[in-house]
Amino acid sequence: MSDDPGKDALKPWKVLASRDLLDASPYLKVRAETVELPDGRQVESFYQVEQPDYALMFVETEDGHVVMLRTYKHGARRVSLTFPAGAISPGEDPLAAAKRELLEETGYESDDWTALGDYVVQGNHRGCACHMFHAKNARKVAEPDSGDLEEMRIELHTPRDLIDAAARGEYAFLPVIAMLGAMLVPELRAGLGMAAKGRDGV
Repeated sequence: MSDDPGKDALKPWKVLASRDLLDASPYLKVRAETVELPDGRQVESFYQVEQPDYALMFVETEDGHVVMLRTYKHGARRVSLTFPAGAISPGEDPLAAAKRELLEETGYESDDWTALGDYVVQGNHRGCACHMFHAKNARKVAEPDSGDLEEMRIELHTPRDLIDAAARGEYAFLPVIAMLGAMLVPELRAGLGMAAKGRDGV
């Protein structure tokens, strides 16, 4: 390894051109980019997918239970156990979106939030970014009013329940597994929180 961290730094690709192929806004856009690699090679039609970013929340109640949703997800073609989540509107602050979605989907709210960072879902095509949050001491203040197409059942689980649910194959989505793993490893959770604060300049 070089003593100079900048000497062997990997370089980003350059986007030389971009053309839209599909525009089904606000849900989906597909475009083809012409990119130049650091060694000068050019790649035509490197496809990019744009979908709304979303917030994913690990929400703990005052007595230590985790607020979960059980719902049918058409992408997976099955019912899945998942954390509260929801799309971030254009220009909306991710934390504000998380609070809004939590209240709409579950009727819970919290005054104790920690950002755990945002992560692109698809490595090459982007898709969207998942903004992860940890909320503590949540309390129910209203009835759910999500207003979307999904039927949801709100469930309260202990952390042990969530591990047992994994053994039964009740999770269908990778970001949910990533969130669960991060929350069950305290050192990882703390590291993600520190990194998120650093990115936000706090």
